[in-house]
Amino acid sequence: MKGKTMPKEMRQSTMRRVFSLLKGYQGYLILSILCAAVTTVGQLLVPIFTGRAIDKMIGEKQVIFSGITRYMLMIAVAAVIAALGQWLMGLANNHVAFLVSRDLRNAAIRKIEKLPLRTLDAHPTGDVLSRVTADVDLFSDGLLMGFTQLFTGVITIIGTLGFMLAVNVPIALVVVLVTPLSFVVASFIAKRSFTYFQQQNTDRGDETALVNERIEGMKVISSFGREKENLEEFDVKNSRLRDASFKAVFYSSITNPSTRFVNSVVYAGVGLFGALFALSGGITIGELSIFLTYANQYTKPFNEISGVITEMQNALSCAARLFELLDAEEEIPDDDHARVLTPDDVDGTISLEHVAFRYVPDKPLIEDFSLDVTPGQRIALVGPTGCGKTTMINLLMRFYDVDGGSIRISGTDVRKMTRRSLRTSFGMVLQDTWLKQGTILENIRYGKPEATREEVIKAAKAAHAHSFIKRLPEGYDTVIGEDGGTLSQGQKQLLCIARVMLVLPPMLILDEATSSIDTRTEVKIQQAFHTMMEGRTSFIVAHRLSTIREADCILVMKDGHIIEKGTHEDLLRKGGFYAHLYQSQFEGIAI
Repeated sequence: MKGKTMPKEMRQSTMRRVFSLLKGYQGYLILSILCAAVTTVGQLLVPIFTGRAIDKMIGEKQVIFSGITRYMLMIAVAAVIAALGQWLMGLANNHVAFLVSRDLRNAAIRKIEKLPLRTLDAHPTGDVLSRVTADVDLFSDGLLMGFTQLFTGVITIIGTLGFMLAVNVPIALVVVLVTPLSFVVASFIAKRSFTYFQQQNTDRGDETALVNERIEGMKVISSFGREKENLEEFDVKNSRLRDASFKAVFYSSITNPSTRFVNSVVYAGVGLFGALFALSGGITIGELSIFLTYANQYTKPFNEISGVITEMQNALSCAARLFELLDAEEEIPDDDHARVLTPDDVDGTISLEHVAFRYVPDKPLIEDFSLDVTPGQRIALVGPTGCGKTTMINLLMRFYDVDGGSIRISGTDVRKMTRRSLRTSFGMVLQDTWLKQGTILENIRYGKPEATREEVIKAAKAAHAHSFIKRLPEGYDTVIGEDGGTLSQGQKQLLCIARVMLVLPPMLILDEATSSIDTRTEVKIQQAFHTMMEGRTSFIVAHRLSTIREADCILVMKDGHIIEKGTHEDLLRKGGFYAHLYQSQFEGIAI
């Protein structure tokens, strides 16, 4: 929806969905409306008591102190009741707004967990983050302001009009005739402000995505000296956000002076006609003061409601962006009769039959790929960048579904088994490490929360991570920040290896698992991997061909096809593409 005006039907649909979010909090909404009514009645009684008190002091030596005192007491009681009602209404509105925000964030997180990787890969992380955080906050603020001012505003308008009609019909009609000006102004502003608020939120999401991307890649940006270009690109997006924000703020800012002008017209009309009626004896001075106060109270809600409408346009555009995320197509759910694999069910047999896959519809990547893997076999995947090695891993784990053919594990098609049981049957160590904020112990236990401390230490020793962990300030209880904090890339990778060694699933996937580890440690890790892979079907993706010499079968891939297959020695003797790759790593031969 970038750069486009939200269609009227979509705006109405968004409104309906917002109201549906409130169904679970009807009790609080009713309480809020009742409190708004109590507050309004209390505020409307004050001018009446004030006017009556004024009438008790009109005329020379005719001040009735007992009557004035009684009305002053009534004013105090009405003011206290109004304040109490306003306080309770604020509590109810805050409760609804914050709970709805909580529900939306929970729904968004649950949705993200159900989205296929294809969708997440196509959206910048910063934009998704902006929708879940900033957009929800802005929506909550708009909702809170809407409840607080809309309820009291509408009830004040109705109540004030009723009181004015009860006091003097002709003057009340003057107020009613001028009122439509406020609706015209509000409608004019709302139509334009919504478009710009929508563009503002979209541009904010784009800018958040850019900032997130550049902060994560600051080392690369600095190493290539691209700071200036980085600032220029940010300036472009920031200028676009500034322009949209300026227009949104401009139209929202003219709301107040425009409606205040209408207020002044109403007030002047009441003052003029009221004075004429007072001179002719149609109303008392006290009643005129009541009308002047009511004229102010009657027109003030129009001013507030106009502001609410503007704020609600922003809230609706935020809600629309969030609903767009919530409506994204989910990962195809597991079949109702999907098989749940247990460790005893997995013998390590894997069969790929005529597999075809493409990320982009008109650009095939893997075509007619077939492979049979026997239990305990170690399969290495090698080839130039972009040949489909990591894609094969994604298909095995069913992060993506095949476009053609099938993948069978222990004789069962992966689409006929639950994703959870399939993925827990594999242990993955990737080139890109991921650690959560928490202790070292919690990170290693991530795949097996019930593991004992002794089991964790054993796994860390097997991964050769124990020695550096012991040097940390709190050892295994050391808290690390997001994505490993200050740990080196190699240390983070050792923790990821220890995490898999703790679980030891029936099958393993090692995707450049030792890419960030020094050569000496790599030798020890390879020994640990050799022990770990005993009796387990394993897939190894590696660019450093020296790490896969002991693989039972090496698959050489190019353009999504297997072009060579065999052991390390067999492939070297053939003198083909693999031999050329291998020699290029040690002799500097161009590929």
